[in-house]
Amino acid sequence: MKQGLKIAIGADHAGFDYKQAIIEALHTQEVKDFGTYSSDSVDYPDFAHPVALAVESGECDFGILVCGSGNGVAITANKHQGIRAAICWNEELADRARSHNNANILCIPARHISIGEAKKIVEIFFTTEFEGGRHANRVNKIAC
Repeated sequence: MKQGLKIAIGADHAGFDYKQAIIEALHTQEVKDFGTYSSDSVDYPDFAHPVALAVESGECDFGILVCGSGNGVAITANKHQGIRAAICWNEELADRARSHNNANILCIPARHISIGEAKKIVEIFFTTEFEGGRHANRVNKIAC
């Protein structure tokens, strides 16, 4: 994994334990934790928007969002221009999200994968480079 990345992270109650484990695994990176800070029930947009804003503004290089399915946080984050949030539930999807789609926010479905698999997905996401070329042409057509 590249050193010196600034990574924004956020989760709802379903993703709290995963968020904590991922932060621990990212100990060599600068991580900005946008919450939640317990497993008490909360609303995922309250955490997805601040993570997306941190990436969108350039304050952070990438983001990670965790909720039960990954869908809520991905939908929310993708409302922001310049955000390409991808739900990844296996290593191959994490690779393609980065190499083909230049995703800048990783969305993890906590209720559908193990914490161990989530850590592997994070590792793949942050070690895979965007291929550019024909993929850049497609990514450049995403923004409204």
